[in-house]
Amino acid sequence: MPIELKMPALSPTMEEGTLAKWLVKEGDKVASGDLLAEIETDKATMEFEAVDEGVIAKILVPEGSDAVKVGTVIALIAAEGEKVAAADTAPSPASVRQAAEEPVAKDGGETGAPQPPPDKAPAADEAKSAEAAPAKEGPAAAPARPAESGERVKASPLARRLAEQKGIDLTAVTGSGPGGRIVKADIDGATGKPRAPAAGAATAAASQAAPAEGVPEIPHDTAKLTNMRKTIARRLTESKQTIPHIYLTVDAQIDALLKLRGDLNASLESRGIKLSVNDMLIKALAAALIEVPACNVRYTGEQLLTFKRADISVAVSIPNGLITPIITGADTKSLSVIATEMKDLAARAREGKLEPHEYQGGTASISNMGMYGITQFDAVINPPQAMIMAIGAGAKRPWVVNDSLQIATVMSVTGSFDHRAIDGADGAKLMQAFKRLVEQPLGMLA
Repeated sequence: MPIELKMPALSPTMEEGTLAKWLVKEGDKVASGDLLAEIETDKATMEFEAVDEGVIAKILVPEGSDAVKVGTVIALIAAEGEKVAAADTAPSPASVRQAAEEPVAKDGGETGAPQPPPDKAPAADEAKSAEAAPAKEGPAAAPARPAESGERVKASPLARRLAEQKGIDLTAVTGSGPGGRIVKADIDGATGKPRAPAAGAATAAASQAAPAEGVPEIPHDTAKLTNMRKTIARRLTESKQTIPHIYLTVDAQIDALLKLRGDLNASLESRGIKLSVNDMLIKALAAALIEVPACNVRYTGEQLLTFKRADISVAVSIPNGLITPIITGADTKSLSVIATEMKDLAARAREGKLEPHEYQGGTASISNMGMYGITQFDAVINPPQAMIMAIGAGAKRPWVVNDSLQIATVMSVTGSFDHRAIDGADGAKLMQAFKRLVEQPLGMLA
């Protein structure tokens, strides 16, 4: 029997994905560990490895297919010693699933109840049995009946999608699946032809019917939502609808931090390491969370989890949206290690090559939009975390130093807190600790 290769769950939350690219073709030999395909999840494009050895006998889901459910059979592998031709005759996953879903009629009707073979059928029912019973050389193909009075043609979801792509009229296709259901193999052998226009379609086309509701009559481009964009929309909607946000803002003078960064970069230059301001702010947030553990928490509905280390999720903009790679244990890591890890994570994030454990989890987040000249903003909490720090641009401002007005480099920082888990006073303590570490940066090196 051929081995079924199924759509894997590449992350704990993955329910479906896009089969971005096949790295093998039918007839290729594969061994355990060989790369088979690239699969796009909601956050990254990941490589799918073979577990079994054999020959790729049949590719059932073409590359570029999106919304492929986890567990869907995407290919068949012929086991060792098994002929590829034998695997080709295996029932298609679509027909197997449809057969499992098809109810068996108690009266032996068209839903697929078994019938006696023709040679044992009673003479009075010979004609009827000859139609319903399977032939000796294989299952009889029952034609898919045209829809009457709104009745739907019986076809698998995959067959319907392929027919839509090829412009095939399902009412003209003979189904070979259970109960005459149309399956993928039937569509593969059918010839596409223009569909008969629905009633009134010609009139509608001639009059250029009004656009769908919500689509303006303005020149525009349309782009299909990616899995990542759908996930961002779902999670941020969930965040704003279910998490009561409280926002706290402080202004921090960063001249001392900028000077320390310059000094450290001078000493690290020989090692090829260059610290960014963001690397230092990651460290400052991690240290502040350890100092104020009441903010290093997660609300679960029944419990409040207080974490003993600070894993900082860092917002990184990528072409298709936003992803938050994690600096694990940032409170105990040196600035040089944080800088090295962040450079690697950001590069692989933009290439879509992060592993799930590198962007899932985290105890708090940081989002820096200072490089865009944004002076202050409120960030949306990244569930299930309970806080996120929004960093604005550092700019020269009038600033009171020792009772005299001077010019200083100041940035505005806003913390967003889940008020179910973090009280305002605790949030204020965290902001106070973060401000002190930024203004006296040697404290984060201790």
